[in-house]
Amino acid sequence: MAAARLFRERGIAGASMRGIAQESGILLGSLTHRYPKKSDLLLAVMEAGVRRAVTAIEEVVEASDAPLERLRLALRVHLNELLAPDSAVWLLLNEWARLPEESRAELRDVRQRYDSVWQRLVEEASAAGQLSPDLDLRLVHLFVFGAVNSVAHWYEPGGARTPDEIADAFSALIAVGVLSDAARPPTVGPLLHGMGASARSVDDCD
Repeated sequence: MAAARLFRERGIAGASMRGIAQESGILLGSLTHRYPKKSDLLLAVMEAGVRRAVTAIEEVVEASDAPLERLRLALRVHLNELLAPDSAVWLLLNEWARLPEESRAELRDVRQRYDSVWQRLVEEASAAGQLSPDLDLRLVHLFVFGAVNSVAHWYEPGGARTPDEIADAFSALIAVGVLSDAARPPTVGPLLHGMGASARSVDDCD
């Protein structure tokens, strides 16, 4: 989508409606008739991108009944969407705060729809006993996305790893950590609780 690509390349201020119309092969008047303000177009681009990402995630996770595998496959989709030249997911994460307040209010619903997909996948993994008991799942969500979204700041196409390979590596790091077998405790629950990663750690602070 030309609009998404130009918004990403030039930012909201630098991407003009005239330039977007030219790149899209439509008349400026036709574009502004449908989207009177640039923020209207940006919001539509983000909504379409989230729908595309959610659909892609829902399709790919159907290939597996294993909760952790479903998360790995979904993470691949997210990273590929994030790194695409016309990434509406990138715009959603990095440009939404530049929108007028009324548009941000609408966009919060869009962000929530995307977040809810991931919340469901994490909760399913937890319910299946695939995650350590009592984890603060909100922290897990923030940790995973913070790590993966950072890839957009350093990834170079044609580099040593593809987006799928990076997503798989991150999945492994998140799932099993970086400790050697010798350094790993027999059970991780006390470690996670003691270092504040469990929901009970929050309760203990109340």
